[in-house]
Amino acid sequence: MGRLDTNRSGEMEVFIRVVERNGFSAAARDFNMTPSAVSKLVGRLEDRLRVRLFNRSTRKLHLTPEGKRFYQRAVSVIADLDDAEQDAALALCPRGRLRISVNMPVGLHRLLPLLPAFQRAYPEITLDVTVSDKVVDLYEERADIAIRSGPMPSSGLIARKLGLCRMAIVAASDYLTRYGCPKTVADLRDHVLIGYNFMRAKAEWPFKVDGMMETVMPGGIMDVGDAESARHLAIAGGGVARLARFHVEQDVKAGRLVEILADYYPGNACGGVEINAVYIGGGGHLPARVRAFLDFCSENMPLE
Repeated sequence: MGRLDTNRSGEMEVFIRVVERNGFSAAARDFNMTPSAVSKLVGRLEDRLRVRLFNRSTRKLHLTPEGKRFYQRAVSVIADLDDAEQDAALALCPRGRLRISVNMPVGLHRLLPLLPAFQRAYPEITLDVTVSDKVVDLYEERADIAIRSGPMPSSGLIARKLGLCRMAIVAASDYLTRYGCPKTVADLRDHVLIGYNFMRAKAEWPFKVDGMMETVMPGGIMDVGDAESARHLAIAGGGVARLARFHVEQDVKAGRLVEILADYYPGNACGGVEINAVYIGGGGHLPARVRAFLDFCSENMPLE
């Protein structure tokens, strides 16, 4: 029978704090320990794992690749341990802090309007919501759920599909008056196409022309960092944008934007962009607060 080591979770917690506080001294203060004791604890952990977790310099600690992998797993293990204890004590009653990262269009136009109802349904859950088009690392940011648009890359995360959002090609009427309204996909090459300056953005805009798929590459002249900025820029007459239909539906109704090339755009007839909620698998254990949020969004979030 293997030895029973009741200190492993404690070692993980200290190691996690060293990483997040970027030093032995800061972590030691948090745990009322000496820096020497923290350093020795990490050394014992490295000896047991037979790997180096940190590259140490006089000013800063740097995680090794092995250290980064262990940190990610340790965060998940400690989170699962906390949730298991909480679920057992509260008979699976959803409660605790729920950290959510969501992109700008879904966050502003679909998720935030739902949160008051969610809070009324689950008053013991404390919501911590970040609305940003930045793709967060769930391990490093200690986020529970990220809501993301588009194809999901291969990763250790679990994805739950929330729905599809149709896309639209739009521009302001005064822009179209000045530069002409594109009648064909080829006409877009003479226009300013608003692109994105973050790496995860899919570069091409897809169209269907005579039954065949064609793509147009935006950007280079006018790039922005998020979809809400692209919307405002399009309204101001800065160019043509590709945005979620629900993101601009009120602008189109109010005349601030005009939809163009609808007959060529596959978002109107061939599905749309997937919206997924992604979360850490946690060895099969899903915290009650995460499960409650996923179920609520699946039942209540309109995305078409």
